[in-house]
Amino acid sequence: MAVARPVWSGRLVFVEEGKLNDTVIATQSTSLKKTSSSLGSRLFAGRQGRRLQESLIAYLFLAPAFLIIFVFGLFPLAFSAYESTLKGLNKVLGTYDGLGNYVKAMENLAYVLAFWIALTFVFLAGRALSAMRQTARKYEERPWAWLLPGAVTAAGLALLTRFVFVLLPELLGIPDKMRGQENTRQLFIQLIGESWRAPAVQNAWRIALIGLAAGFVLAYLVSRYLSGGDRRGTYYGAAVQTFLLLLGAAGLSWLTWDQIQAAYILALAEGQPLAIWSQVLTISAGFVLLLLSWWLWRSASHRTSMVSTLLRLGAAIVLSVGAWVLIGELPRAVAAGDKDWWQGLVVTVYYAVGTIPFQFAISLLLATLLFQNIKGKGLFRMIYFLPYITPFVGTAAVFRILFSSRDNGPVNGLLGLVGIEPLKWLTEPTGVFQILAGANVTLPDWAAGPSLSLVVIIFYGIWTFVGFDTVMFLAGLGSIPGELYEAASIDGAGRWAQFRHVTLPLLSPTLYFLSLWATIGTFKAFNHIYVLREAAALGTTDTASIVIFDAFKRDTRYGYASALAILLLIIILILTVINNRIASKRVFYG
Repeated sequence: MAVARPVWSGRLVFVEEGKLNDTVIATQSTSLKKTSSSLGSRLFAGRQGRRLQESLIAYLFLAPAFLIIFVFGLFPLAFSAYESTLKGLNKVLGTYDGLGNYVKAMENLAYVLAFWIALTFVFLAGRALSAMRQTARKYEERPWAWLLPGAVTAAGLALLTRFVFVLLPELLGIPDKMRGQENTRQLFIQLIGESWRAPAVQNAWRIALIGLAAGFVLAYLVSRYLSGGDRRGTYYGAAVQTFLLLLGAAGLSWLTWDQIQAAYILALAEGQPLAIWSQVLTISAGFVLLLLSWWLWRSASHRTSMVSTLLRLGAAIVLSVGAWVLIGELPRAVAAGDKDWWQGLVVTVYYAVGTIPFQFAISLLLATLLFQNIKGKGLFRMIYFLPYITPFVGTAAVFRILFSSRDNGPVNGLLGLVGIEPLKWLTEPTGVFQILAGANVTLPDWAAGPSLSLVVIIFYGIWTFVGFDTVMFLAGLGSIPGELYEAASIDGAGRWAQFRHVTLPLLSPTLYFLSLWATIGTFKAFNHIYVLREAAALGTTDTASIVIFDAFKRDTRYGYASALAILLLIIILILTVINNRIASKRVFYG
């Protein structure tokens, strides 16, 4: 007969003999489940708990995307920045050279650029701090305690960046260590482990972890004892952003100062004059005057007095003239840099200016026509869109055949039918305006215009992207309500007035997107230009991307190519900011 006896497991339970173990285990399991359940319910209870749960789920879903962006976006950018500070032929792991590669490309203008980037970082840090102060004033809060965890976290992130740059040389040195040995998977893993266990790498890793952990702990303590609600993350993020920008400005300023001092010491040892500081100060002062003149010109429209308006406009004109006089030092600085790089930038500007306006005008005209109720418009849309989805290499090869320099080439044959002499097309380095002016007129280089070979590439760019822009404009036209055209027609507006006052303003978001897309695309263009370029064009078709590729592939100057790539990225970012500033007040979203 089974005898029941008491068992203590958090509470008194009577079980039958022989069933002791199963019952105790089940009771303890139930108790643990209730404990964990109560812990989870307390953690995710209430409004804050639900918000924490939603945030964790969101970050869980965003983690794969962030990993992909980091591996294929942020890390290559960081690696390019690291590689741009190294020099050497056919060497990925070259010798440290600081700003040497940038100086080779831009000469003293590299110091001016570094100086202004540091000032931009300080300006952006001030804006972040100002936004933090305005938010605090709006909600009558005191978020300044967040500056301490923000500073510590920013320092931890900077130390983490330092760890990456300490680890990279160790990893890049693995191929040299494997040279002369049997290339096996085990050896590769062993060398990776040795690189990770290097004393410098481990020290950098520990210091970075300590800095990040200290920042997070301080942020947790501040969030516990400081009010702010949903704005805690905003304050913390603004503080981290502010100190990261200040650290970047300080680091770049120190590097620039150190490089200038080293350049002066080298010039003194060689007995050569050096005008770095004079050019830095002169060109920078010119840009400051230019910014002041722009500010005065903009503020003149807000004056109520005619005299005040005229005074501001006059001061703006005087300052702009002085700015251009000071910036006149720029051509001399440019002439001392890499001529291939500067010519590549000029060719890129020619390509962008020659492509974007024409493709916009043609595509807008086609979109307006195709938006009408005509037969076969679906077929026409598909035909116009085909060049964009056709492989660029194949269509560029067809263009090489069409614009052949042979007298019996397809395009030259058509020109011969109307009595025009055959042209060299892709092999012609002469500027198109010089060709139109004739051999009896000699134009200066700046007025000769793009070469005829580049004009062919511009034709290709227009032909390729007109279809894409047409589809985008059709989508924009479809979003305009028809009632607006009816109301404008009732008010007596004709076709042109409707297009000017209804269509164009409501197409401004589409125009803004396409202008941004086209500017970035033209400055990064590579595939079709590489296929269409000819050696006989004497580099007049080599855009910035082509120059970077030649420095990397042909010259095997990996550090220099990385520096040029960073410079191209900076130029694209500057153009994007200018585009945003210009278009932000002119885009109408309805």
